[in-house]
Amino acid sequence: MDAIVPIELIESKIYLIRGHKVMLDSDLAELYGVETRALVQAVKRNIGRFPQDFMFQLNNQEVITLRSQIVISKSGKGGRRFIPYVFTEQGVAMLSSVLNSERAILVNIAIMRAFVKLREILSVNKELAHKLAQLERKIEKHDNEIKVIFDAIRQLMAAPEPKEKKIGFRVREKIARYRTSSH
Repeated sequence: MDAIVPIELIESKIYLIRGHKVMLDSDLAELYGVETRALVQAVKRNIGRFPQDFMFQLNNQEVITLRSQIVISKSGKGGRRFIPYVFTEQGVAMLSSVLNSERAILVNIAIMRAFVKLREILSVNKELAHKLAQLERKIEKHDNEIKVIFDAIRQLMAAPEPKEKKIGFRVREKIARYRTSSH
C-alpha cells in the first residue's frame, strides 16, 4: 500500500503552520491525482465535515512565507489565483470520505502512516531532549559541588599569611588635631 505514494514524499509535504502539522490543498490534490480546484470544490460541497481545526485558509503573510520556503507559484498568469487551504491530519482523514475513489483511500492510508511516523519521531525527540536536560542539570549540580571541593582544597593548601606585629604607635587623628589647634 505504501508503494502508491512514498512516505518520504508525503513527509516532505507536511508543514507546521499556526502550531498544526498541515498539508496544502495543491499537494493533496497532486497526491490524489485530481486538480486542486476539484479538491476544493468537493470540500466546499461538504463544508460541514471540515471545521476550523480540520482545515483553514492561509492568510497573506503565511502565503508569502510559504512561497519563499517552498516556491509555490505566484498568483496571476499560470499561478494560483486563490489563497491556499491547508488540512490538518483530521482534515486529511475526512478527505477520503469526500473524494470517493480507490486512490483517495490508498493515499489517505499512506498519509495517516506518515503523520503517525512524524508523531513517533517527535515523541522520541521530546523524550531525548528531556533526558538531555536532566543530564545537564546533574552535571551542573556536580560541577558546582566539585568547584566547592576544589576551592576548599586550595584554601587548605595555601600557606597561612603571617600576622605581623607592627612596631610603634598609632596617632589618633583627634589628638593630632587638638595639639595643632592649641599651639
